[in-house]
Amino acid sequence: MTTEVRLFAAAAAAAGVTTTRSDARTLTALQTALLDDFPNLGPVMLRCSFLVDGTLARGDVALDGVTTVDVLPPFAGG
Repeated sequence: MTTEVRLFAAAAAAAGVTTTRSDARTLTALQTALLDDFPNLGPVMLRCSFLVDGTLARGDVALDGVTTVDVLPPFAGG
C-alpha cells in the first residue's frame, strides 16, 4: 500500500516538496527512503516529529494500512 507523506515548514523547504508517496513498510524504512530521495532533508529530519495517521510515532512502527505520515519539524511562534 502506498502512503502519502506530507512535509511541513522547514522539512518541505529542505526537500523542495510538500508531499511525496512511499511504499515503505516501517517508519524507519520511510525515514531512510526520504533521506535517499531528499538528501538536504537530513539535518532537519533529526529534529522532526512523525504523525502516523494522526498519532505521534517513534521507532520502527509498521506502516501497513497507514494512509498518511506527516513530517513535522519544530515550529516557532504561537
